[in-house]
Amino acid sequence: MPETACRKCGACCVAISISSPIPGMPGGKHAGVPCVHLTPDNLCGLFGSPGRPDVCARFKPSPETCGDSREEAMRLISDMEERTRP
Repeated sequence: MPETACRKCGACCVAISISSPIPGMPGGKHAGVPCVHLTPDNLCGLFGSPGRPDVCARFKPSPETCGDSREEAMRLISDMEERTRP
């Protein structure tokens, strides 16, 4: 996967914890919990919206974080989340 490409699998919308408020999720979201804006086809319903959290806008897909499949992305991102938990 090219560094700037995204397979649009939604793994980052599930695996990552978000401490800032999200429209519809004023307390943010816990790791492993799907964002309320994750669409049935695993796309971000806030993509391009000013309400999209900065952490989401800053997340850039890469082979190191996304691997070769949604399943691998979930594992890699979940591992990253676990290692960086305060």
